[in-house]
Amino acid sequence: MSFLPPQSSSSAKARYAFDGIRAQIRDLHTETIANLALRAREIGDVIALWYGEGDLVTPAFIRDAAKAAFDEGLTFYIPNMRGYPPLNEALSDYQTRLHGQPIPVARTTVTPGGMQAVYMALELIVDVGTNVVYVAPQWPNIHNAIHLIGGEPRPFALDFDGDWKLDLDRLFATCDARTRAIFLSTPSNPTGWTATRAEMEALLDFSRRTGIWIISDEVYNRLYFDGGVAPSILQVAEDGDRVLSVNSFSKAWAMTGWRVGWLTHPSGIADQLGAMTQYINSGTAGPIQAGAAAALTQGEPLVEEIRQRIRTGLDLAYDRLAQIPDIVLPKKPRGGMYTFFAMQGESDSRLLCADILEKAHVGLAPGYLFGSSANAFVRMCVYRDAGQIEIALERMLAMKN
Repeated sequence: MSFLPPQSSSSAKARYAFDGIRAQIRDLHTETIANLALRAREIGDVIALWYGEGDLVTPAFIRDAAKAAFDEGLTFYIPNMRGYPPLNEALSDYQTRLHGQPIPVARTTVTPGGMQAVYMALELIVDVGTNVVYVAPQWPNIHNAIHLIGGEPRPFALDFDGDWKLDLDRLFATCDARTRAIFLSTPSNPTGWTATRAEMEALLDFSRRTGIWIISDEVYNRLYFDGGVAPSILQVAEDGDRVLSVNSFSKAWAMTGWRVGWLTHPSGIADQLGAMTQYINSGTAGPIQAGAAAALTQGEPLVEEIRQRIRTGLDLAYDRLAQIPDIVLPKKPRGGMYTFFAMQGESDSRLLCADILEKAHVGLAPGYLFGSSANAFVRMCVYRDAGQIEIALERMLAMKN
């Protein structure tokens, strides 16, 4: 072991501290659109459609429930680390009704955000030296969370031939003796690809044969245009299957800033998740959970309003984008809140997004953030006021025509 002498320079001292942290943290970095955002500030008059967030303020009935909880003194620790009982009961009723399968209270743990649910799911099962196969293109947080825990992130790319498709045989062949889980997002961020019930059944059968866990990120499962809910692993799995479902209040209830989500899991590991919650964050704030409970019990009209707002934006985007010469526009997604498209002859999404920002004053997210299989694509969020989307699309049309 070596120590720094007192006269060491400030840069040497900083390096000394840096070298003392875990390797997984030393090379960790945030995947952002920071450079584009900085340039957007200089340009001004930019319509920013790059964030995975809607433009609706959380409705009053949810805010009022949280305010009432504050006024009633729900400002102490929640004794049950897995959640505020009214919220856990509401989640049980909601998921049982939604999926047509009994989802008792013992199968759900409330988390401060969907990302915390992802992290806890991975912490449960991933050891150093093991891997997680994840379906890509994928939200960059997934790759980096696997890496942060010490596992190997192993991307598996969807096929693309005008539509995004999952080759299950190739997916299963990507797994090996060190694979602890298959991770998928359905509906997907960024592609909108959505697993079918038959694909969910095949994944579950593979899990039962191999012992490999299935982690299904279903944050967008209510933003599904072929019905009220997308096919879910919870519709086919039984309690005790090696299945974890991640969800969040952020998207379908306009609650991104509230940081509240949940993890659905086998009841047999409820105690372990309660203990993990105690040692990671000691639970989610009571008034936040009270607001989330109101979202579930009173929020179906809101979910429908948001879904229709996204559908309107998606239809508008597809109508206008189809008029741009040389555009690669996949089949319209079945769920989510994005269009994900490319331009023929443009293989670098960084340059394409920079060009659109400079010439059309529209901010889009470059596809490289979602993995190498998406390098040529860009993502546009359509969970916005239709007028803003229309202006953005008209600017892009004018730029390209």
